[in-house]
Amino acid sequence: MKSRPSKKGHASDAGPSQRQLRAGELIRHALAAVLREAELQDPALAKTSVTITEVRMSPDLRHATCFAEPLGGGHAPEVIDGLNRVAKFLRGRIGREIDLKFTPDLKFRHDESFNAAARMNSLFDNPLVRRDTGRTGHGEHGDEE
Repeated sequence: MKSRPSKKGHASDAGPSQRQLRAGELIRHALAAVLREAELQDPALAKTSVTITEVRMSPDLRHATCFAEPLGGGHAPEVIDGLNRVAKFLRGRIGREIDLKFTPDLKFRHDESFNAAARMNSLFDNPLVRRDTGRTGHGEHGDEE
């Protein structure tokens, strides 16, 4: 007789809950507002525009992993280090902006999705890949647009 999978294991396979997603978006919007308005004292963040692309919340909503990308993508490691240095300041500022029981601890990471998209585009531009996919560069399946 087959055993049923436990609910705990099944829930983790399903991804983040609706509650985690809503809280993550709330944090993302609050962070964007604070970063737009605040004068951050860290030299790596001076005169740097940062985009918060995603916020992933822990199941208990006490920890937030914030994915960021500096405008232009340059000097990303320094910017991410700077954001992690001012994380406590940012946490205090967003704590006043959001309505959650706890303000989560913030950890910043570089969003690699832009680099992955650029790698994919360069692969699709490769003549060998275009030949294998049937694309000539004029349009899908060789049709001119």
